[in-house]
Parts: sequence; C-alpha cells; structure tokens
Amino acid sequence: MAVQGSLLPRVLAALADPRPPGSDDTCLEKLLDWFRDLTGPAGNPALKLVQDNPCLTEFFNSVLALPEPSPCILSFTLRLAGILAASKNCFQHLQQEKLLGRLFGRAGPLSSAEWEDASVRSGWLDGVCSMMRHQPALHFICSDGAIDVIFALQGDPSLFVASVASSLLVQMLILSVASETTKPPSSKDCDWPACAQVIIKHIEDSLRSCSVSRIEQSLKLLTVLFRTCPATWTEAIWLRIAKQIESFLMEKSVQAENMLASLLLNVARSPVFCNSSSFWVLVTCALEHLNPVHAGPLAVGILKLYQCPQDVNTKALTVLLQPMDCILRAASQPLEYAGLLDESVSDPTTVESLLSSKSSCVSLLCQTLDHLGELLSLVSLPLDLSYASLLQSVMTLLQFCNGFLSPASPLGSTISRILINCFRVQRSALDVIAALAEQKGCDSLIVNLFDVLLAYLESPNTNPTVLKKTLHATSEWLLRLWYWSCSSNQWPQAEKIFEAVFLVLQKRLCSPCWEVRDSSLEFITYLMEHLRGCDVFRQLLLSLEVPRLIENLLEDPESYVRASAVTAFGHLTFINGSAPQSLVGENQYNNENIVTKLQEILSNDPEVFPRRAVIIFFNEWLRGVHTGQLEDTEQFVSRVIQTVEHDLDWEVRLGGLELVEVFCRYTICQLGPPECPDAPASPAVAGSIHQNEPLQVFCRAKLFSFLFQSLCDCDKPVAEKACSILLGLSTSFCPVGALKGSQETGNTPAKRGIAWLQRILKQGSLAQNFPTDGGNGVDFQDPESMMLALGTIDLKELHDELNKSSDHMEKSPQSLLQDILAAVGTTEENEADCY
Repeated sequence: MAVQGSLLPRVLAALADPRPPGSDDTCLEKLLDWFRDLTGPAGNPALKLVQDNPCLTEFFNSVLALPEPSPCILSFTLRLAGILAASKNCFQHLQQEKLLGRLFGRAGPLSSAEWEDASVRSGWLDGVCSMMRHQPALHFICSDGAIDVIFALQGDPSLFVASVASSLLVQMLILSVASETTKPPSSKDCDWPACAQVIIKHIEDSLRSCSVSRIEQSLKLLTVLFRTCPATWTEAIWLRIAKQIESFLMEKSVQAENMLASLLLNVARSPVFCNSSSFWVLVTCALEHLNPVHAGPLAVGILKLYQCPQDVNTKALTVLLQPMDCILRAASQPLEYAGLLDESVSDPTTVESLLSSKSSCVSLLCQTLDHLGELLSLVSLPLDLSYASLLQSVMTLLQFCNGFLSPASPLGSTISRILINCFRVQRSALDVIAALAEQKGCDSLIVNLFDVLLAYLESPNTNPTVLKKTLHATSEWLLRLWYWSCSSNQWPQAEKIFEAVFLVLQKRLCSPCWEVRDSSLEFITYLMEHLRGCDVFRQLLLSLEVPRLIENLLEDPESYVRASAVTAFGHLTFINGSAPQSLVGENQYNNENIVTKLQEILSNDPEVFPRRAVIIFFNEWLRGVHTGQLEDTEQFVSRVIQTVEHDLDWEVRLGGLELVEVFCRYTICQLGPPECPDAPASPAVAGSIHQNEPLQVFCRAKLFSFLFQSLCDCDKPVAEKACSILLGLSTSFCPVGALKGSQETGNTPAKRGIAWLQRILKQGSLAQNFPTDGGNGVDFQDPESMMLALGTIDLKELHDELNKSSDHMEKSPQSLLQDILAAVGTTEENEADCY
C-alpha cells in the first residue's frame, strides 16, 4: 500500500536534501504522529508499509550518507526508524537492510559530531524507546554496546535526555524479565536474564559509589521502576538495595533526600509492599531522619494512601504538624502553652533551626500549609486531628505575619521578624483557614478568628492577592457563623460580626486598586448566592450603602470590575426574591430597575466582559428566580435577542441563544407541549397552526429570525447551538412524517421563500447580509411559514455538517505533506533570488 501517492517520496527526498531545510519541528512531530497511527494497533503492518514505500529505506540511506546532516532531520530519522522497528518483522527487515546498526549502533550518530546536539541524543533515545517492544530489539541494544550509552546518558546535561534514559532502562528491565523468565526471579543473580542482570548490577554499583550524581541517577531509575511496575519481582530488587537505602537514611549528612523520599513513596504505593513490615520500618526511619522539608512530601503521600499501618500514619501526621506546633510554642509563654503534639518525630530543634533561618522559614511553612490543605480536602483522614488546635496555630501564624502578636520567646521574636508582611505564608495560611470552615470542633474560636480576618480586611498594607484570599476565607466562615448562630442562639454576636464585615466591605468597594474592588464584588456576590436565606445578611445588605456602591461600579473604568459589578448587581434580584416585601418596598433596586439597567449595559458597554456578564446573568435569572408573567418574559427575551444578534462578540451571541433555549423550555412548561398538525396543506390545519400558542409566542418574540440568522454565523459554536435549538423545535413541532405534505411540489410564495432559505443556509457563514425582514418570501414572524421551515429544511444534515471538526481537512495527511513541501521550499518560485 503506497502512502499518499507521490507526496511522501517528495517529502522524504526534500527532508534528506543536504541544503538546510525550512521545515519546522511541529510539522515533523505531526508526521511522526501520523506514522504512529499508521503502524499502531489499528493500523497497517509496519513491514508492509516499508515494502510498499521503498522511499522510506531510501530516506534512511540518504540521511546516513549526508556528511553533516541537520540535527533536526537526524533526530527525526532516528525517531521514525524506531517507530517502524517497533514491529518485530519490520525490525528484522531493517536489520537485513543493515540500517539499524548504522542508525543506533557504534557506527552511527554515536560517534559523529552531531551527537553533541541534545536533539540528536533525544531522538536516538526516543527511537530506542519506540522499538523496545520485543526481544530482538532488546538483544540488539545489549549486544551492540548501546546499553552503555544509555547508562552514560543518565547523567546527560540535558535533564530531558537524562530522564528519558532512566525511563528507557526501566522499560528494558521490564521487557527483559517479562519475556525471558517463566517464574518470578529471586534475589540471586543466576535467576535473572542477562540484560536484567546488567541493569541491576549497574544500579547496585552506582548506589555503592562515592559519586553523588551516580547515586542520584540510580535513585531516579528506581523511582521510575516502582512507579510504573507493580509486578511481584520488584520485591526481589528491593531486597537487594534496601540495606543501602537504609544506610543513606542513617547517615548524618543524608545525600539526595528528596529522591529518597520520592522513591519510598512510590514503593509504598505499590501493592507488593503493603504488608511488608520491614519496609514500613524503613519508612518510619525516613520520617525520623529526613530533613522536615523532604519528609513533608513523604508524610502527606503516606497519609493519602489509607493502607498504611496506624503507627506510620501517626508519625507522618506528626511530621506535618511539627512546624505548626513550633509556631504555637514560639508565640506562647511556657505556662500558657497548649500545643498540637504530645511528642515529636524528629528533634524539635531541627524544626526550630529551620524556622529561625530566613532562607528556610518561609519555604517550610508554605510547604507545610499546602500539605495540610491537601489533607483537609480528603473525604476522611486515616486518624483524628485536633482541628481547633490547628486553627489556633494558623491564626497565630497570620498574627505573626501582620505584626499583631508580640511573642515573649526569642524564637517567636525571630519568626515574627522573618514573617512580617510575608504574603506567601499569608496566602497559604488563608487557604487552610478557608478549608477548616468545613471541619468540626472549631466553633469556640469563631469570634477570635474574625478578629484576625477583620484585621487583614481593614489593614491598608494587605496585599491585593492576600486580600482576595482573606475575602474567600471570610465568606466560608460567614456561612459557618450563620449555621453556628442558628444552632447556638448566638444571633447578637453574629450580627455584630456581619455588620463589621459590611462596614469594611464598603471601604474596599471604594479602593483605588481595581483588583481589590473586583475581589470585593466577587465576595459580595458569593454571599448573595449562599446567604440569601439569612435575615441578618439581607437586612444589612439592603439597609447599608452596598447596593449603591455596586451600582456606581457599573461605570468603573476597568472592564473586569464592571463585569463583576454586573454580576453582583444582578444578584440583588435574588435577594429581592427572598426578602420580605417590607424590606424591598419601592426602593430603586427592585428587579425591574435592575434588569433595565443591565439591558442598557448590554446595549452600550464598549468592552466585552461586562456584556458577557450581563447575558450570563440573564440566563441564570431566567432559570432561577424569575416568575413574571409569560407576556413580560416574552418581551424581555425579545429585547435581549434583538440586542445580542448585532453584538460583535461570539460569546455574547452564544449566550443569547442559550437564553432562547431557556425561554423555549419555560414557555412550553407554561403553555403545555405544542400541538402537532398532521398535514399543513388544508385551511383547517393552517388555522390550527395559528392556534398553536408556543409557536405564536416564539414568532412574536422574533426567535426564529435570530435562530436562522445564527445558523449562518461565522463562529462555529454559535451556528452549532442555533442548529441544535432548531432541531429540538423541529422535533417538538414537526414529528417524523407529520409534515410530509410540505415536501410536495408547489410554487406558493411561502414555499419559494423556504427554498430560498434552504439555499442560503447551505452557504453557512459565506451568506452575506442575511435578511430577516420578510424579504424573499420568508416571514419569520408567521407561524405557518415557520412550521413549514421546520418541517422542510434538513436540519439534521446541517447539524451533522456543523459537527464536523473545522480542521478535518487541514489536519489530513495530504495537507500535512503539502505543508512540509511548502515549508522546505522545493518550488521554483521559492528558489528565486529575492535580492
């Protein structure tokens, strides 16, 4: 089977041309992907592909014959050869052609100047990785000495090359054991296949060496092995290296601590070791001896496994809590102290030393807080945690950061100086504060917590990003406050806190920093979504200046702020819907005035974000609290779609279509399902069409002109949505066979108009100036014409056409090959002297 006629030979000949090619790496990557698809499980045999396309063999020979091949083309060649050699039969064919030795053996690029280029080394490794699917390839690499090259590439200056080399050795080890043994090998050398023995000996020699880089290379290799291979024979490898790993952990100056932690965590995840008591002893040893910075990731990984022994889980949790325990100790006088921990895993002075150093304090605390945040997001923890003590420690940390705490201990004073205004720690701490709002046992600290949060909200020194995090944490705890006050009859206290938050919020809505104004609007919107049933919240919101400030921000100079203001202003309708009428009264922020104001923004705002926010809100409003009369809703929807159909932003137009979809469901729900005529030809049936209430409503609202116009929209998502809505209406109004009479030949003005409409729709986005004013015999507000259009036009065909990927032609193999030919400049015009 020849591939793509004469294009492939021309492309390969152009790529093998000794002149510098103009083809880019992206095209070559796509070409390699194409060959992978051709030779993949569902593709064609690679051997037949090579035999039917001799240009492939010619290409390999041509590139090998070049005195100085381009590194890019040489890398491509190696990777392509590897893809083809992944097939055992094609591998043997390329061997007979004496190509593989020249490409991957000692006589190939290994000894050339091009090898100095990292892309060539990467291409060589990728090629070997691709072919490593069968024993002949394994024996070829091992017998030709190429395995020593892979060992060397583990220490390559290019981290990407080094990583691929480690992964390749793991792939070879797994293939060797899987294909050359019938029973799991033991720890004895004689039980392992020859290639596996070579790799395992290399690992053991590297671990025993004095070279830190060689130790790290083997640890990386083992980490990949235990992450990717859950086979039982990995236990035999572990038994051979466990003593060496233990010796690393017991050294006073542990080498490669982060790699040891990653290795142990991957071994712990393997089901082979879940019941190995000796392994868990080693994990405990690591938790005790690794630096807390490196023990932290191991600890959180252990706690997320669930199948670990309870004592190991306890040790792991203690590792994570130690820095927070130290914060509590540093902030308290000895007699007042109530810590998180009864005992430590490692020497507490180690943690104290890290927290006393400016270079390590922030990184340790941020890492610890991030890990604790991970644990709090779990459905359940494997053991109990004192959430109140943890909350107290994080609050203490936030007080260190804003200078509101004067610690008595020397350590506390040092930590306070390091952390003052440290927004990295503040952000991480506030994330944990927000997560703790969902945990039990913290209610006794609610009042103290809001003192801390309000201090951050009020301070002019609070970083805008930190303020955003503070607002998020505050919103979560205000929800908790509401539930707490309901259950414990603490309304007076809750009301004071709500009022304090609103007063500071009013100041923040007037901030000169637009990010602060934006975050404050998002905060109030979140509260309106979740606290609309809280009387205290509603009363404060409607009685204070917040609605007026939100309305002012509808004219903010920053479009992002205007968009957030639109959302917040719209959500006042939800508050009006749930508040007693005495609260809403005749105020200027009733729903009618709010909707009118937002319609003005949809028509007039020069930037897209506020207009998008309006149409998103209108959709939410129509789905949610809107309970107006159908006639009012019809007029509202009609005004909106007549505005958005001329909007230049496709997302606004798409939002208008979503509004139409919601309105259609709303109308049918109000009036009942449409009555479907049997045949539209007779006057009686025509009369029934005009009595079809949903159809009448849709025509009056000018839905159909908007929908059919959108079918020709140049933005595909808009056209797809319009087609989907029309197809749904067609199914509802015109079941299969109901309008068969409409297909009969005839020359009435209506039918001529529908025929014209069908021709226009087939042009799609090429249709210019789509007329919706009744020209060409189509009256989009006439129910009979629209029923005829829904029953006549093949919307299913249009839908299928629109659902085709817009790049199904551009991504075809033929198009790709043509692009490469154009890029390498093989045409005479490209060879002309431009100068």
